[in-house]
Amino acid sequence: MTTETVPPGRDTAVASTRGFVAYRGYRPPAGMLSWALHRITGLGVLLFLLLHIVDIFLVGYGPETFNKLLFLYRHPVFRMGEIILVAGLYYHAANGVRIILIDFWDRAAQYERQLFYAVIAVFLAGFIPTAVLMVRAMLT
Repeated sequence: MTTETVPPGRDTAVASTRGFVAYRGYRPPAGMLSWALHRITGLGVLLFLLLHIVDIFLVGYGPETFNKLLFLYRHPVFRMGEIILVAGLYYHAANGVRIILIDFWDRAAQYERQLFYAVIAVFLAGFIPTAVLMVRAMLT
């Protein structure tokens, strides 16, 4: 936010409002935002894999123990978590392709912002239909 002095005879509310409205905040570059989202989605996938390993491990204790855990997978909070997991997987995969392009194509760094927007477009094109199907299955 900007700090400005108010000249005599000028309303303080107008000056502070103009300064607040003029402040647009910090806008991270596309590469930084992509880097952060890639790490966050990677951690989400890792947490899912750890949960999945524990789940499969419980099969060794017999079908009764495993079946007692199945109520958890039908809970609405867990179902929403599945949708978030799919979003993370789609973004992580699409951004991984962007990273491969940057690593193996010399001129790709010049198009980093465009590649980031392409990742977002591919993510939305794949995730929105999937999310609609998952929500429809959850509601029925």
